[in-house]
Amino acid sequence: MSSNATILDDIRGRFGSEAVIPEQPRDGVTTFWTGRERLREILHYLKTEVARPYRMLYDLTALDERVRTHRQGQPPSDFTVVYHLLSFERNEFIRIKVGLSGDTLRLDSITGVWPSANWYEREVWDMFGILFDGHPHLERILMPRTWAGHPLRKDHPARATEMGPFCLPEEKEEVEQEALRFRPEEWGMKRGSEDSDFIFLNVGPQHPGTHGILRIVLQLDGEVILDAVPEIGFHHRGAEKMGERQSWHTYIPYTDRVDYLSGVVNNLAYLTSLEELAGIPVPPRAAVIRVMLSELFRIINHLVWYGTFAQDLGQMSPVFYTFNDRERAFGIIEAITGARMHPNWFRIGGVSLDLPQGWEGMVRDFLKYMPPRLVEYDHEVLQNRIFKARTKGVGVMTTAEAIEWGVTGPNLRACGLEWDFRRKQPYSGYEQFDFDIPTAQHGDCYDRAIVRVEEIRQSLRIIEQCVNRMPDGPYISLHPLAVPPLKERTMHDIETLITHFLGVSWGPVIPPGETMRPIEASKGSNGYYLVSDGSTMSYRTRIRTPSFPHMQVLPLMCRGLMIPDLLAILGSIDFVLADVDR
Repeated sequence: MSSNATILDDIRGRFGSEAVIPEQPRDGVTTFWTGRERLREILHYLKTEVARPYRMLYDLTALDERVRTHRQGQPPSDFTVVYHLLSFERNEFIRIKVGLSGDTLRLDSITGVWPSANWYEREVWDMFGILFDGHPHLERILMPRTWAGHPLRKDHPARATEMGPFCLPEEKEEVEQEALRFRPEEWGMKRGSEDSDFIFLNVGPQHPGTHGILRIVLQLDGEVILDAVPEIGFHHRGAEKMGERQSWHTYIPYTDRVDYLSGVVNNLAYLTSLEELAGIPVPPRAAVIRVMLSELFRIINHLVWYGTFAQDLGQMSPVFYTFNDRERAFGIIEAITGARMHPNWFRIGGVSLDLPQGWEGMVRDFLKYMPPRLVEYDHEVLQNRIFKARTKGVGVMTTAEAIEWGVTGPNLRACGLEWDFRRKQPYSGYEQFDFDIPTAQHGDCYDRAIVRVEEIRQSLRIIEQCVNRMPDGPYISLHPLAVPPLKERTMHDIETLITHFLGVSWGPVIPPGETMRPIEASKGSNGYYLVSDGSTMSYRTRIRTPSFPHMQVLPLMCRGLMIPDLLAILGSIDFVLADVDR
């Protein structure tokens, strides 16, 4: 992810030297500012014309700059819109920024360049009030349509105590109910064709297959799905806004709840970016412990998916077996961390405590136990002829379509692209481990299943290497931004005691800057884009989750199929609505 001067030279050669203003962020990602007038041209050039193009719109977000103090070398702006693009051929990101001020809070939509920009632009409008000209349906996406204000602006209240008491009189309830009414014309849909009327069916809001509360409005011609409109936001809790009011340290438990089936994997995504921003090294023992627990949680996540996916397709037994195995894994997590689903056990610079006595025996027992169980599940689920009939050739997505829509993780690898951030852009010492990257070829529901099952085996392989090679040494960094001064030093001089007091009560002061260091989470790529203003709290915490773009691609996969196929597709995606809504 090092800076690449060549691409900036290419852009200058094409659009002129005045088209870009370079910036040097702390994470080394090639970053430049450009004007709103040239933005769309430059993005189109980077996607389609430049050598080794940046084909994926990885993320699109914004910042409210109005109260930020450390902006050395940056053009002035009230708001900044930030685009992260990913080039698979170059194996690198590029970051493009556009500054907006005053009454000109609007940009041209890039939905014609990347269809995946649709939801991202809606989110930026919803959270910041920035308009995108030419957007096909610029409506709120996470907040209710009747919401007043834009929550991620700095002048919007962050706590309920800063707002008036909630009340729901009858008149307001009627307005809220009317706002929920689905009007096909608003989405460019027709209510019928020349020879038939279409049916619009609400699937939800409900809790389908334990994935979370979701509403999907289906446009049906008889039993055939013509189109689908997912409605999200029912789980929205303001996780990014919370990052602006919590210290860098106390925000760690909030990350656990984003993908609540993956536990410490969320911590790792956050801390990997934070530690690079602060320049905090992680001791080898701590890095290996993190890898071991992250892979254990990847197995836990996939076991939940395995059982519930089979249940979505009508099999009743597998979910009981996989949840039983999940309990065995949770037994290890609980013995090491003291908690189960949300241990929030990782810390800045390492982990909370060293491994307890007896941990190795428990892990080795699990490593012996799981492989035969997976063989049994292969016979029970993957080789079941009904399972195959329900999944093969259903929900097909090509590699090009997956990249176009920002799909990552197992869903991308099921299309045939061998891309895994653990291997391509290693973090936490993953480059030291020997493992394969499972792929498939057809990009259908069945291939998404076999990729995840094989990932369980590869995670077991990584965990075994962690046990065999667990290094000695400290479990957390002694960097002053990671831990307060040691207790014996606080009794030596008053300055150290004061530093200890401030570190415990306020938390570390992270130097000004910004960074994003994505990881390979259980459901795909998870990246925290962190901006520090030299404070004890984050100025901007952006959570790029894998489930958000995966849910957006749902209509593409289900058109022309039937409602039972929709349920198969939903199960094969492996999403969690808290990961979508944040």
